[in-house]
Amino acid sequence: MTPTDPLRQQLLELLDGGHAHMDLDQAVADFPMDHINDRAPNGSYSVWALLEHIRRAQEDILRFTLDPDYVSPPWPKGYWPDPDETATPEKWQLTLTGYRQDLRALRDVVADPRTDLESDLPHAPGYSVLREVLVCCDHAAYHIGEFAILRQVLGTWPDGRQA
Repeated sequence: MTPTDPLRQQLLELLDGGHAHMDLDQAVADFPMDHINDRAPNGSYSVWALLEHIRRAQEDILRFTLDPDYVSPPWPKGYWPDPDETATPEKWQLTLTGYRQDLRALRDVVADPRTDLESDLPHAPGYSVLREVLVCCDHAAYHIGEFAILRQVLGTWPDGRQA
């Protein structure tokens, strides 16, 4: 076992979520499709837009980590769908599929023993795989919690769900 194996294992568990908060699959479970475009009172984005934001940010972090030629989209516009865009159940599913694919790709990067977690990325001094994975997990955890509260405010949790 190398000194980074425990760190690698902890990062994989952090990517999976569920220790201190629900994971995305738990947050979206049984979400009613007729409410995917709902917004909280005084809210500026829909439930689907929040989910799409989580996906876009994770994709950006993954691509930035792996591709030295990647250019991140402009902040904040590139990380959110257009405020007037509406989702369909198919769009909802595409967002979830994209999120899960990119999460698997991040897990693969972390699990690969050839991945140097702590050294600077060759194309981005001051940034490491470790830093990017932590930022990704932190961002996702924040917005998954927001998603769960949004469900509570909108009354979209299934009847009888335990908090």
